Amino acid sequence: MIRFELIKKHRHSRARLGKLITPHGEIDTPIFMPVGTQATVKALTSDEVKTCGAQILLGNTYHLYLRPGHHTIQKLEGLHKFMNWSGPILTDSGGFQVFSLNNLAKINEEGANFKSHLDGSSHLLTPELSIQIQQALGSDIAMVLDEPAPHDADKKVALESLERSARWAQRCKDVPQRKGQSLFGIVQGGMHTALRRESVERTTEIGFPGYAIGGLSVGEEKSLMLEMADFTAPLLPEHAPRYLMGVGPPEDLMACTQMGIDMFDCVMPTRNARNGTLFTSRGKVNIKNSMYKEDASPLDPECSCETCQNYSRAYLRHLFMADEILAYRLNTLHNVAFFLNWMERMRTAIRDDQPIDWTYPQEKINLG
Repeated sequence: MIRFELIKKHRHSRARLGKLITPHGEIDTPIFMPVGTQATVKALTSDEVKTCGAQILLGNTYHLYLRPGHHTIQKLEGLHKFMNWSGPILTDSGGFQVFSLNNLAKINEEGANFKSHLDGSSHLLTPELSIQIQQALGSDIAMVLDEPAPHDADKKVALESLERSARWAQRCKDVPQRKGQSLFGIVQGGMHTALRRESVERTTEIGFPGYAIGGLSVGEEKSLMLEMADFTAPLLPEHAPRYLMGVGPPEDLMACTQMGIDMFDCVMPTRNARNGTLFTSRGKVNIKNSMYKEDASPLDPECSCETCQNYSRAYLRHLFMADEILAYRLNTLHNVAFFLNWMERMRTAIRDDQPIDWTYPQEKINLG
């Protein structure tokens, strides 16, 4: 089981400094979790991810269920052994993937009927099966199966989603627990504050050691996402970790940390790295830009990652334009390190009671 220690509250905001203790190690919060969708943070080894400063990874239930299969991973001594990661792992429930593949899925009270995006085979993901898959994977933290409402759902549709998610959460909790694994509840309610409050009440009534805010960053305007997160976060129990699912831009991590949220995940650092967009202390850089062709400077002079310490912008551009595999590796290594350093910077500000008031440039820039 996990244990959460609330160490300090920030003087200038609702931000919190905490420690999440799991069977595979301790996590300093607030924390960003790199996403290891298919038992890998794309392009990096587990040792490289650790060197970047990662304390916990996220694994994807939907994808690992389809390939290689949770029974296969269980036979190979679980996800930690399978991917050579000794630290904590959180697994999602598969609900968001089914939601995002809604043209291949049909939801009913029993669960989600969906067709595999790999081979078209039919599957039924129930709350009970989601938990059984996560137990076979052996994660430290498992998530309940929920049904996120579309961002434009009216109050009736969002209420139906909320109520089904609450019933599924109870079914997930009723599955006999795996030793060493903790189950987090998820709050839904769409873009309706009254429903968000109701979902918090119903989810906390069931009782979990940690709580996630779900159903955000699913297509709504950023201002609305921030409004819903800001409304929901203080309603959650103070002495339990608070996890905002799927939110990742640096400026959003900063804003939501100040709301009192402790855990984040997003594919942004790895996906953007593969597209040639790199995060730096001075804003986002499009490494494809021709101005970097003969630029011998490091990508980010304020970054101590292997990429910035050893390779020039010119070399990174060359690798990317030549479609070399090393481009994806070096770009990903930097972006992951940047996100984790960004969170470390916020933890330091909370610890020292300094304002978390720096800004992250919103536009892509040309570094001089």
